[in-house]
Amino acid sequence: MLLVAGLGNPGSGHARNRHNIGFMAIDAIARRHGFARFRARFHGQAAEGAIAGHKVVALKPLTFMNASGRSVAAAAAFYRVPPAHVIVLHDEIDLASGRLRVKTGGGHAGHNGLRSIQAHLGAGFRRVRLGVGHPGDKDRVAGHVLKNFAKADQAWLETILEAIAENFGLMVEGDDAAFMSKVALAVNPPRPKPDKRRPAEPGPGEDKTEEDAEPSDGL
Repeated sequence: MLLVAGLGNPGSGHARNRHNIGFMAIDAIARRHGFARFRARFHGQAAEGAIAGHKVVALKPLTFMNASGRSVAAAAAFYRVPPAHVIVLHDEIDLASGRLRVKTGGGHAGHNGLRSIQAHLGAGFRRVRLGVGHPGDKDRVAGHVLKNFAKADQAWLETILEAIAENFGLMVEGDDAAFMSKVALAVNPPRPKPDKRRPAEPGPGEDKTEEDAEPSDGL
């Protein structure tokens, strides 16, 4: 069994904030894989389902970001899920918008949701870091993450959420590298190579097409 938690803040006023991309990802995963309805549990909302043949519990802590660990720890204790089987999806200002990275362990880099979870579980859980960009000044970070995504963000945001949900089975099976690759290709598909071939010249004795014919004198 795996516990998959998306981080965010409760309430309609925060629903489209950059800080809530973890909630958005959890909702996309639950929809894509036909999870049961979310119910109030573990100081949050939880839903059960299956991905790639594995039982998965999806969790959205409603404790506000700074106390996310209380909710995640309660769910982990109930299901007896060790930290190695916990996956946390969260916003990441140190990645450009639309980028994604998977990491196990490491520091919280000032992210209060991760700080809270580490205080309850330690640092041995896996993290899906969802890039929301950096405002360029550390004093503007709080305002940046607590603002809604801009209209210009909607195309990549919808694409990455759909790609996460569609390919999350790879994360469940432990193939983090393949998961990252699939999502990256969905967000930035390779551009088709230009066709550099030139039309073949007519051979000896062959007639030219109208496009190839010499211009007339207008007579």
